[in-house]
Amino acid sequence: MCQSSAQLEVTETVSDDLALVHASKDGDVAAFEELVKRYDRKLFRIAQHLVHNREDAEDIVQEAFLKAFQHLDQFRENAKFSTWLIRITLNQSLMKLRKLRPAREVSIDNDFQSEEDHIPLEIADWAPNPEELYRAAELREILCKTLQELGPGLRAVFVLRDMEGFSLEQTAEALDLTLAAVKARSWRARLQLRERLSQYFNKTEQLAGPALPCK
Repeated sequence: MCQSSAQLEVTETVSDDLALVHASKDGDVAAFEELVKRYDRKLFRIAQHLVHNREDAEDIVQEAFLKAFQHLDQFRENAKFSTWLIRITLNQSLMKLRKLRPAREVSIDNDFQSEEDHIPLEIADWAPNPEELYRAAELREILCKTLQELGPGLRAVFVLRDMEGFSLEQTAEALDLTLAAVKARSWRARLQLRERLSQYFNKTEQLAGPALPCK
């Protein structure tokens, strides 16, 4: 699909979403159910990546849609409805994590006071990269487990950027961050994942022993 066609499709989806939102505000329950059908799978993926538990993720998505329905009047139409839903889902995910872990470990802004002053000029590529690992079925669980070792702030950025394919601008809007902050967290998340995954593969190679020569 060419870029202009893709942009047109996105514009039509946003416009259609707004029509459904307006109908929902007027009491059309079926219109809101259509919005649920459109975005429940995406929200579930995001929540599951953050909390790493299917049942918790299902609860989070249900709570997110309930909050969205109850607070439709607070939705500002200068943003995409899908972005607003994602922001609610992220907040619900963090609330769930806070119930499971000490509050000091679950802050989306923890330890990022001066992050914009430490942005690298570019994010170095590495092989295999996290997105490639995630797409490889045999390594998916390894990446998911490693992802849980990241702080919530880094994890949220990585999930949106590298797993859901969000642009810098979309990620910044969903997390209410500056572009510089998103770039910094994306770099830190990839760097930490690379270090952790490298440690894993080094251990795997040591356990496997030296490779046998081909006959």
